[in-house]
Amino acid sequence: MPFLEARGIVKSYPVGARPLAVLCDLDLQVEAGEMVAIVGASGVGKSTLLHVLGGLDRVDQGTIAIDGVNLTMLPDAQVVAFRNRHVGFVFQFHHLLPEFNALENAEMPLRISRMPMAEARPRAEALLRRVGLEERLTHKPGMLSGGEQQRVAMARALVMRPAVLLADEPTGDLDEKTADSLHALLREMHQAYGLTSVIATHNPRLATGCDRVLRLEGGRLTAA
Repeated sequence: MPFLEARGIVKSYPVGARPLAVLCDLDLQVEAGEMVAIVGASGVGKSTLLHVLGGLDRVDQGTIAIDGVNLTMLPDAQVVAFRNRHVGFVFQFHHLLPEFNALENAEMPLRISRMPMAEARPRAEALLRRVGLEERLTHKPGMLSGGEQQRVAMARALVMRPAVLLADEPTGDLDEKTADSLHALLREMHQAYGLTSVIATHNPRLATGCDRVLRLEGGRLTAA
């Protein structure tokens, strides 16, 4: 059984008098430990796909299951609880809280989950050191480079020790050299933490570095 599976996914949004279909009877199976890239033109629905896979948005039709748990059958509160524990997100824009430093941003999911500070802080600090930010722990986002901000965002995404990582254009706002560095770090973290990862990207080097590349077009996925 695939670790992450979507079957018959339909998702549309109201636009004027008629709904705009974004995902149309879409199927996806991702095995445990696999890293899959999703490519496609801007506006084709890659972000929408990641949002429904991770429980940030509901589908109109179809089923989504992670490790045998059917998210489409769960009430909203249980979807939120499952997502917070089992799914990590990295976005193109880091969404770090500007008033908090790198360590405080990375540990935020742990604090929200009410983990004691004595346990939360060492875990977040260890992750920041793992992504190469041991000298930036007390720096606020405005004092960090774009690549460093994304490394904090990656640490934040992994601090709850999720099974699934969903990354939406994680290198899209970075220069080529920094993007390549973050790509290497993504692969390293994927392997080190035994993640199952789906990455939406326009970056051909990032895509070809994944185990499999799928193209989203016309609301469906095909092999790229």
